[in-house]
Amino acid sequence: MLTASKEVTVTVEIEVVPLEKPDDVNVIVGQSHFIKTVEDLHEALAGVGGTLKFGVAFCEASGARLVRRTGNDDSLVDLAVAAAMSVGAGHSFVIMLRDGFPVNVLNQVKAVPEVCSIFCATANSVQILVAVTDAGRGVAGVIDGEPPVGVETEQDVADRKDLLRAIGYKL
Repeated sequence: MLTASKEVTVTVEIEVVPLEKPDDVNVIVGQSHFIKTVEDLHEALAGVGGTLKFGVAFCEASGARLVRRTGNDDSLVDLAVAAAMSVGAGHSFVIMLRDGFPVNVLNQVKAVPEVCSIFCATANSVQILVAVTDAGRGVAGVIDGEPPVGVETEQDVADRKDLLRAIGYKL
């Protein structure tokens, strides 16, 4: 038996929320689904190695609706909490990193069972597009960097390869 659904009109506003962070800090923004996310992300990040500094904040979507937080660097925890409070989207999380890059931890973060998706992982300045309805707030997307101004030349290719070797990502 099919039932007819009634049409519902919903107003959606899009807010642009800039994430405040120093230039030497990388950020990962994602969505998860459970309160233990904050502890599982901490364990995943701590397991990468002793030099990585991080702060994690997770926006609880129901119950107490608190920003849950953890990390091994108080300043990065504070940055992550401030970003999470600004975004204010249920089940979103923010990880701030120093002395390491997202590429070093992204697979571990994605492997956390509660993680649903990653919106960005970057050192660039980031703007989060937050959709707002009567039901709450959700991350609709991110603005991560500026548009390209051209195509790399042969010299640009050589420079890219040299950089990757200089920072230890290629042999």
